[in-house]
Amino acid sequence: MGKLSTHVLDTVHGVPAQGVALELYRLDGDTRTLLAQTATNHDGRCDAPLLSGDALVKGTYELVFHAGDYFAAKGVDLPEPRFVDVVVLRFGVANPEQNYHVPLVVTPWTWSTYRGS
Repeated sequence: MGKLSTHVLDTVHGVPAQGVALELYRLDGDTRTLLAQTATNHDGRCDAPLLSGDALVKGTYELVFHAGDYFAAKGVDLPEPRFVDVVVLRFGVANPEQNYHVPLVVTPWTWSTYRGS
């Protein structure tokens, strides 16, 4: 069975982003269901997979990262409103037998992601 995991990398400071609050939602038409709410650990990762086994099903998901709050807590001088604040990554799981690793690489001015394993 597959699993879904994430991590956050702070490329301003060159470190894993510890303490980033995040939520995972499953989308089904107009319905958005909260599946997990957590924060990243000292390594910028979650302590456990966000979903694994039978809980990971084919469909559309959203990961919501509170990057602006993270950078503010680190003392970064941010404009108001923040340029990068809440990052929403909408992605699809086509084969729940596979592993889906969805990392966030972020600064106060840009972000990117990719599908890892």
